Amino acid sequence: MPELKHAVNLWWEDVREGQQVPAYVRVTDLMNWNRYAAVNDEFIPFHMDNDAALAAKQPGVFGMGNLRWAYIHNMLHDWVGESGDVVAVDLRYTGLNFKNDTLTARGKVTRKYVEKGEHLVDLEVGVDNQKGENTAPGQATVRLPARGG
Repeated sequence: MPELKHAVNLWWEDVREGQQVPAYVRVTDLMNWNRYAAVNDEFIPFHMDNDAALAAKQPGVFGMGNLRWAYIHNMLHDWVGESGDVVAVDLRYTGLNFKNDTLTARGKVTRKYVEKGEHLVDLEVGVDNQKGENTAPGQATVRLPARGG
């Protein structure tokens, strides 16, 4: 089990545009997919059965798109820690992830601003496979505390 890396306090003042968020990396396999399917009641044959994946004209079983969404959330929660909240995540699935792919959820700060009294940070996010292909590009917004309140 990976060690949690939650920040104790990430302050809005300490974030800068262009900053990279620490990556969240996972190698996907049937064990990961089975756990995810059990929690989400998503037992779809082409995620578990190679013959079903081949019938769907894929080279083999492939992972759930929403698992990559969960990896983005894990990355963001690890970064903001106990002090912040994930406000929004929007992803497009532009490719599949296959058994034993190494997936890297990454993020980069694109904007920080105050809106309606909330200290917000927008990010460009994505999930890259081991070939460097971004299979889930998107955006996210997090809310952080400010030292001044």
